[in-house]
Amino acid sequence: METLALPPFFCCLIAFSSTLLQFCIAADTISPGQSISGMQTLVSSDHVFELGFFSSGYNKSRYLGIWYKKTPGILVWIANQNNPLTDTYGVFTITSNGTLVLLNQRNQTICCSALDSGNLILIDVNDTSSSESYLWKSFDYPFTTWLLGMMIGKDTSNGLDRFLTSCSDSDIASPGDFTYRFDYWGLPQIILRRGSTRKYRTGLWNGVRFSGLPIPVNQYFVSVFGLNKELLGRIYNSTNKFHNTRITLSQSGILQGLLLKKGSSEWTIMNAMPNDLCDNYGQCGSNSVCKSYKASICECLEGFIPKSTEEWKQLIWSGGCVRRTVPDCQRKNGFMTLAQVKLPDLLEFWLNKSMSTKECEAECLKNCSCTAYENSDITGKGNGCLIWFGDLIDIRGYSEENDNSGYSEENPGQDIYIRLYISELSEREKEDVDIPLFDFTTVATTTNKFSLANVIEAGGFGPVYKYSSLSDDLHGHLCNGQDIVVKRLLKYSRQGHEEFKNEVVLIAKLQHRNLVRLLGYCVQGDEKLLIYEYMPNKSLNNFIFAWPKRYDIIVRIVRGLLYLHQYSRLQVIHRDLKAGNILLDINLNPKISNFGLARTFGGDKSEVKTDRVVGTYGYMSPEYAIDGRFSVKSDVFNLGVLMLEIVSGMKNRKFFHLDHHHNLVGHAWLLWKEGKALELSFTCLEDSHSRSQILRCIQVALLCVQKFPEDRSIMSSVLSTLTNEEAILPQPKQPGFFIERSPNNSGAISRNGESSTKNVVTITMPEAR
Repeated sequence: METLALPPFFCCLIAFSSTLLQFCIAADTISPGQSISGMQTLVSSDHVFELGFFSSGYNKSRYLGIWYKKTPGILVWIANQNNPLTDTYGVFTITSNGTLVLLNQRNQTICCSALDSGNLILIDVNDTSSSESYLWKSFDYPFTTWLLGMMIGKDTSNGLDRFLTSCSDSDIASPGDFTYRFDYWGLPQIILRRGSTRKYRTGLWNGVRFSGLPIPVNQYFVSVFGLNKELLGRIYNSTNKFHNTRITLSQSGILQGLLLKKGSSEWTIMNAMPNDLCDNYGQCGSNSVCKSYKASICECLEGFIPKSTEEWKQLIWSGGCVRRTVPDCQRKNGFMTLAQVKLPDLLEFWLNKSMSTKECEAECLKNCSCTAYENSDITGKGNGCLIWFGDLIDIRGYSEENDNSGYSEENPGQDIYIRLYISELSEREKEDVDIPLFDFTTVATTTNKFSLANVIEAGGFGPVYKYSSLSDDLHGHLCNGQDIVVKRLLKYSRQGHEEFKNEVVLIAKLQHRNLVRLLGYCVQGDEKLLIYEYMPNKSLNNFIFAWPKRYDIIVRIVRGLLYLHQYSRLQVIHRDLKAGNILLDINLNPKISNFGLARTFGGDKSEVKTDRVVGTYGYMSPEYAIDGRFSVKSDVFNLGVLMLEIVSGMKNRKFFHLDHHHNLVGHAWLLWKEGKALELSFTCLEDSHSRSQILRCIQVALLCVQKFPEDRSIMSSVLSTLTNEEAILPQPKQPGFFIERSPNNSGAISRNGESSTKNVVTITMPEAR
């Protein structure tokens, strides 16, 4: 007789639904007096999983394992991978003292059951205190496969550390070189290793997510990280119960998410990690950032240069980067924000979970060896200080515009603050923009420490303040006596950094009388400030004018857009043109503002597709809102909606009519078809000139909001047809989004189906002002 004892018993700490249990039913349980041997198997009640003996390897060793019944070649658990049976008549049973054994005779005292989840469990049938009191379960000893309900991580109550192991190249039942397990050094992260060498890591847990683990867009994989006093790990769940899913660590060290659809025998790969070169640990060496969306994926951090320029020219990046200048603790230091990245690995670090971000910055400046700092907890509490010393390893950057990697539009990155000399920071800003950079103390002093009494608006990204008197420090850089507004971005907003960068860089390069002027900005730690010229008449949201002024405003807006699309140094797509983003100066001249969502086009591009749709419902074009495709024609659609609002004095999404349930665009289209377009305007029609201008504006607007982009006018044609009354206009076709809507649904509907009572809603982020 050959006896093999499996791992000892322990109490289960993960709750399973009691509906999964089938006590001592012949198909899926072993009761006292029963055993499994030879070709006998134990099958779960839903016929998904099967337990039994199989042979593997060169010497056809005998193993006890669990596999998918429909695809028996896919093993999910092996009982004796390190101790195979040598005889061909192994018996799986339970001894009198409650030990699971593999032998050639029976001796059992408790019941063993295979759950529908693929979990083999031991139940004490004499314990009636709980239907979920397990003495032992196979989920505590995973092999290559991560199944639904299984946790990867540590149970501190008993010391069990659950992790995945690859199988060997020669034998699917033997352990291979790769492991995928939690590392709890400092902040938790999951690391894929080959032996002791790191091959890939998820990035650090920041209280909400891992800073480098993409979020799948498909419906099959939902993982939740739980952190408490006893359980530290990640439980794998699925939102779709009609298909079988699993995550498997392959022989070659690839973590794959797989799907077996109902009725199929073929597994489909849904995603895989590592997914590209930037997932490889330390791909670009030290003090660098890897960006897979760029042609040359490796870049040195600001203030650093390649250790070997010749190697970098040959695309050999493993040597990494070194500081451009010799460290000098006597020189004044500051911080550069590196936005939305996978945070560097924890090699040399210091962690304080109660310290504020401001205190963290001060602590870093005290230590000459400090390289960077970051908020270790982004849950909104504002506490947690993580400081890095020495080299920064394995930083990955994320592009706002996603590729086809199969992940959601929300990138998982987090901001980190890199320590640089003040002179390096100044050089950096001069290279990028030609707008004054102010330090935070100066702006705070000028603005009376951001007194609430000066708040004129609470925008989606933060409050907006207005000031009349300038301090001496600001006075020399700005127009004398000029009133200003300061927009202060919320410190802990995940969104807004890219929009802030866009605002500064774009407006610095754009000069037009119908674009708002940016007078200065400030970046210090997690503080981001924008200083604008003050627009005393606010935005178009607040005014209804006589027709001549409305017409003048329309033409000036068109001139501003024409400049962006055709005459500026960069072709710019605004992407969020609406009444709230048209500001009026003291003479009621309109100025286009808020370039946070704008994008530039280069080369021969005429259209871009993105998974990250941002903007405001009621203004967005169909192809952008539905498919994520935007171009100059997207701005044309926005303009058409805006023109109809200016003509009518009503908002598109707030519009209500007793006879139908269309929005303002739909109402305008109905009136046009009936020859009653002038009814759209509530302006006093003083003369025939006003009537002809209004009709022309309505017709041009309807040409701008046509369903298909190719049917819409370009901005130069819009301007010429508005200003030349002899120009012959084509008849407009049906507008986009010309559909009935419920009279009770006047609010916006976001892409994920959530409704809002606001009139304007930015799809993936709060509306900026």
